[in-house]
Amino acid sequence: MDVPPAPRSGEPEQQQPVQMKAAASDHGRVYQAGHNQTFYRTVLPEAALRPVTEVAAPPGLVNLPRHTSVFVGRDVELTDLAAALRGGGEVVLAAVHGLGGIGKSTLAARYARAQIATRNPVWWITADTAGGLQAGLAALTTALQPELTTAPLPLLAERATAWLAAHDGWLLVLDNVADPADVRPLLERIPAGQVLITTRLGEGWHRLGAQVLRLDVLDEREAIELLTRIALPAGPLADAGPPEDVDGAAELVRELGCLPLAIEQAAAYLHQTRLTPRAYLELLRDRPAVMYHRTARGSDAERTIARIWRITLDRLAEVPLAGQALRVAAWYSAEPIPRGLLEGDGETAPDVQDALGHLAAYNMITLDDEHVTVHRLVQAVARTPDPEDPHRQATDLDTARGLATVLLAEVVPESGKDPDDWPIWRALLPHITALADHTSPDTDSTFTAFLLNATGLFLGDQGAVFDAIDCLERAAEAFERLEGADHLAALTCRNNLAGAYESAGRLDRAAVLYDSTLAACERVLDAGHPLTLTSRNNLAGAYLLTGRLERAVALYETTLAASEQVLGADHPDTLTTRNNVAYVHQMTGDLGRAIPLHEATLADRERILGLDHPDTLQSRTNLAGAYRMAGDLNRAISLFEAILADRERILGADHPDTLNSRNNLAGALAEAGELSRAIPMLEAILADRERVLGADHPDTLISRNNLAGAYAEAGDLSRAIPLFQTTLADRERILGADRPETLTSRNNLAHTYQTAGDLGRAISLFEDTWAARERVQGADHPETLISLNNLAHACAAAGDSGRAASLYATALPRCERVLGVDHPLTTVVRGGLASLR
Repeated sequence: MDVPPAPRSGEPEQQQPVQMKAAASDHGRVYQAGHNQTFYRTVLPEAALRPVTEVAAPPGLVNLPRHTSVFVGRDVELTDLAAALRGGGEVVLAAVHGLGGIGKSTLAARYARAQIATRNPVWWITADTAGGLQAGLAALTTALQPELTTAPLPLLAERATAWLAAHDGWLLVLDNVADPADVRPLLERIPAGQVLITTRLGEGWHRLGAQVLRLDVLDEREAIELLTRIALPAGPLADAGPPEDVDGAAELVRELGCLPLAIEQAAAYLHQTRLTPRAYLELLRDRPAVMYHRTARGSDAERTIARIWRITLDRLAEVPLAGQALRVAAWYSAEPIPRGLLEGDGETAPDVQDALGHLAAYNMITLDDEHVTVHRLVQAVARTPDPEDPHRQATDLDTARGLATVLLAEVVPESGKDPDDWPIWRALLPHITALADHTSPDTDSTFTAFLLNATGLFLGDQGAVFDAIDCLERAAEAFERLEGADHLAALTCRNNLAGAYESAGRLDRAAVLYDSTLAACERVLDAGHPLTLTSRNNLAGAYLLTGRLERAVALYETTLAASEQVLGADHPDTLTTRNNVAYVHQMTGDLGRAIPLHEATLADRERILGLDHPDTLQSRTNLAGAYRMAGDLNRAISLFEAILADRERILGADHPDTLNSRNNLAGALAEAGELSRAIPMLEAILADRERVLGADHPDTLISRNNLAGAYAEAGDLSRAIPLFQTTLADRERILGADRPETLTSRNNLAHTYQTAGDLGRAISLFEDTWAARERVQGADHPETLISLNNLAHACAAAGDSGRAASLYATALPRCERVLGVDHPLTTVVRGGLASLR
């Protein structure tokens, strides 16, 4: 008999069980989401997502830091920098390196300001972290297209990269980059323009083709000029003659190592106090020459700043809150800090405003109407304890850290799901990240835990799942340590962490954590508590994803019964659970139960939520998918067409959900053999996703996979194989080698090699895929069983009947036990084994 063909993993979208989330605060409140996608939908004007090649930068688009300091000298350095950045059509890259406080950023800003007349945009990004780089790119997109303000952060950053790649004549400044590897992915995609990098690291930039310039301290003459120009016309210096004749100026700049930041701050002190350099030098020498212990960390520049810091704050001792304001700001990012974050809205706000004004006068901070900026070197000193400095006592720094945390926790939006709040999140995210980086987990408070839990949920919703895991792991640890493992906040945070593990493909860890959280909820709360229902729903989803289908069915049905009893049959969360029960029956091949349940859920959602509600459209999509799986392609195609028309009407042609519907319709048409309709649709969807979402977006990779599959179905292997190869390479690069999507690509490429007659390469890839799926998803996962069947089929085609029979014999009892005796895959495996006997 003929051996049935080996199944290939296709990728329809938007048909899946729904994970419920819960967000914990320090007050123990629970926010439960039972909707399929998100609470909020953003409908952007069609012009907002036009091709980046058609988006022109508004005239004079400039984003540069405010530098109020006097600029002295550096003529040679500016000339060298201009020469390094002079080039033709290709991207030109220069890296300026030197120690902290040397003036790298000031030099870069000076050069950039001179380019405003000839380059557009001139855009500055504080790129000391991956999050800072992403936020800066996102801000560029919203400056180019303000109508995209509510788009997700990764989409905005990707669109900025695509815009830079499609245009020239711009200048991008990446300030304080820590390592060349941090910016390599961006630079590798930009073919033209100017990129100026500042960094403390002097090595590794040549690998990116950068011209490297080392910036040194000022020479003594320039240092004296900087000192006197800022200090004049204050008191005794006003009539002191040429700068080099000012009493004590030369000795003072030597004592400060000719470090520009130190000289600026000392000069600001002279300007305010009317002291001479000689008098200031005596004050400086009264302090310990080294403010840190010899074993402490910190550069010479930091020790110099520490000495100036103490003298200045001694002077400001009578200004309420000056020292505290600076210590609080030290825990945030070197990015501009929203003034409201420091000022608050309480009784102390006027005192804080007065303190900020005095700190700005002494050049300890830069101040404008909206933001406070503190040099990162000053921040480093301000958060480093020193028992000999009355302004840096450990207890005061602990107080400042706690206050910085509370201030952030009070202003973060309640949810990360409302697109109207995303600009607020983006403004605060660098400071949340900096606070976490600068503090030790054992100092975390409940406010820290709340802040990191909320941030983790936002990052997860934005697609940054690994950053989300970092936040949620730390938040969960803090809640358990401070409140106890059974506290509602701790349980909620553990549920959120499990969801992040699930999103990252760490399914075994997710299932274990969901399981323990559910057990604790059932022990501590009651069976009908919202968090108990949420945990049970999510554990069922984890069982489904890891192939434990019988347990998933039982748990979903238990959750549905409890939801109907506690919330009522028409509650949106009950309908969500019913959707999930229908889906898990569909995955077990029990379409006789799945389809009626999908139909009933759809009818209820139409009645309760309305025809155009996102959940209603989701149910319609799930029902169409079930019809497709049952082989009723005419009904599936008709329903997919109706859904697509509705989404185009409600959301617009370029909305991601609309693109998903187009993908689902094209997939059903391909399965029905209508490749002449499906292939042009898939080609158009891929082009639109590359334009709207970017080349590396997961949905774009799905489209590339599906188009390759359609080419293969049409017998066009010369186009299918290269496209499958590209998709696999991209997924390995972007998602990792063991992500389920990557394993799908590996399976599909192997299948296409087999179709082309290249059985050696096919068998090797099938072996790799099966081994990876057993390791990652488990031996009984349906996709693992597909890989096992595919390997057996390829071995049979290669004439290795003994190995093929052994593999089929291994797969058959697993399929019967996990999927059922009548499941299509079980039938395929049984037929393959029978053909070899």
